Amino acid sequence: MIPIKIIADLFLTFSKIGAFTFGGGYAMISLLDHECVEKRQWITSDELMDVTVIAESTPGPIAINCATYTGYKMAGLPGAVASTLGIILPSFFLIFAVSRYFENILSVPAVANAFRGIRIAVAILIIRAAINMIRKMIKKSPRKKIQASMVAAFFFLVLALDFAGFSVSTIYLILASGLAGFFLFQGPAGQKAGGAAS
Repeated sequence: MIPIKIIADLFLTFSKIGAFTFGGGYAMISLLDHECVEKRQWITSDELMDVTVIAESTPGPIAINCATYTGYKMAGLPGAVASTLGIILPSFFLIFAVSRYFENILSVPAVANAFRGIRIAVAILIIRAAINMIRKMIKKSPRKKIQASMVAAFFFLVLALDFAGFSVSTIYLILASGLAGFFLFQGPAGQKAGGAAS
């Protein structure tokens, strides 16, 4: 029998994440890391990174996928349902309420200015989440130099393409990263690096 306390804790925790995080999935990663990894230790940082990768490769937002996975890990199907409802319902009700009065709300100067400030906070949350994930990924990897080189190479490649005016689909970046990882970590170069690290 799954304790009701765990179900309630999952629902309330993910309700808080869903209600107080602006900016979508990427902005939620920092809060997911704080609540699920650091504070409650429901999942590891590696699991959060893997869920993020899976969410980018499959349909569904990052936050919902993470909530479903964490809930299922902690309390099976009831936990998955509670966590998923927890992260969805606050956003649904907020969006429903705002959509009815959105134009009127934005016409108020104070509210419009507040939204401008929130945009800055969202950008910072996304950058912070990316930095934390890269730091943890490289820190725990026995092949730090290879992973750090991959991060730098893809970052500068995407930056150069953006400056040149080319828009690259996320799908191609994921496929290219997967292929690069396969050959670097499974091929002869990766085995040498792994042997040297161990």
